[in-house]
Amino acid sequence: MYKVFVNNTPIILSTKKGIEDYKTIHIKDVEFPEIIRDILHKEDKGREAKYHFYHKSEEKLLEHLYAKLPVVVAGGGKVYNSKKEVLFIHRNGKWDLPKGKAEKKEDMETTAIREVEEETGVTGLEITKFLYKTYHIFKRNGEFRLKVTYWFEMKTEYDGVLTPQKNEGIMKVKWKDAKKAKKALKDSYANIKQLFSHEYLS
Repeated sequence: MYKVFVNNTPIILSTKKGIEDYKTIHIKDVEFPEIIRDILHKEDKGREAKYHFYHKSEEKLLEHLYAKLPVVVAGGGKVYNSKKEVLFIHRNGKWDLPKGKAEKKEDMETTAIREVEEETGVTGLEITKFLYKTYHIFKRNGEFRLKVTYWFEMKTEYDGVLTPQKNEGIMKVKWKDAKKAKKALKDSYANIKQLFSHEYLS
């Protein structure tokens, strides 16, 4: 099962033929602009749109998803320092984790480390493990696109100055302990919350 987010509304993708209370559409028949408009309209009204896209083959499910919208591939990091604090950025009025678009022929690990360094000023990064792949839909130049972000857990001994990349709209960079991270996640994005365990979200 996969979740593709439009703002904070998840669209469920699975190989099940139906999910209770969800409108099920075969992935081949999906008309994204129409569905996205419905989701945004319901969000504005304080209601939840429940969509489920189906294909019997998991491989075909993703293949069709990628064919429906232009795909932007990105890499990002959930970075811990020596105090076990997590590195957050503040952009567009929300707390987020550093991430960005892959450059041509760049592998995902390189993208993730480069983007964290550029957006925060933190260096000495070491990837400890791959975490998760998130999917969300955004609009750029009047066109809906699918962003697929590869997230890595990282560690660093860096204790220098944090430098927000302001030309990318980042206003603040902060290390946050568990208590502060829990508070920040209340003002974050649903796809970012997926990267944290339940104790951060309760």
